[in-house]
Amino acid sequence: EHLLEAPDPNTPEGIRDRCIMEMLYATGLRVSELVALDILDIDANLGAARVMGKGRRERVTPVGKFARVALEQYLERGRPALAKRSKRAEVEDSALFLNHRGRRITDRGVRWLVKKHATDSGVTGSPHTFRHSFATHLLDGGADLRSVQMLLGHAKLSTTGVYTHVSQARLRRVYDDAHPRSGSKKGDA
Repeated sequence: EHLLEAPDPNTPEGIRDRCIMEMLYATGLRVSELVALDILDIDANLGAARVMGKGRRERVTPVGKFARVALEQYLERGRPALAKRSKRAEVEDSALFLNHRGRRITDRGVRWLVKKHATDSGVTGSPHTFRHSFATHLLDGGADLRSVQMLLGHAKLSTTGVYTHVSQARLRRVYDDAHPRSGSKKGDA
């Protein structure tokens, strides 16, 4: 929460940075996937983004409410202001996220801004922290591993297994709810 609230909501960069971090957390995208997004890859009506992942595999991933609100604000107030800064005859018409010069933001730029806001808010974080949190929170919330695999764009289920360090409390709840001899009232034989 502190990291997502860190950017200044009154500057084009702050609006963009908030949107980038909301998107990273809401979608679990890799940084390379995020910076490659074009405006036309976002379907606001469906609340989804079309993503080109590793191995040129395309997937559609849902975009949550908070990220959609941040996207709307960015497209209305942040992106147009950043686009005006381009010294090129042509602005990056297709790129969703622009840097301070009106060009497509790079992986390095995203890593820098996340690190800056993490430092400013007193937390540790990187773009991959958002991806990790996305997967962990889905699994902790009861999502099945196969669904998380698809959302992350992993070719192998074993790759998704890295994110399964489910909390002990969640593990205990699942055990108590599911096992007939767990000792909970529901499971008492």
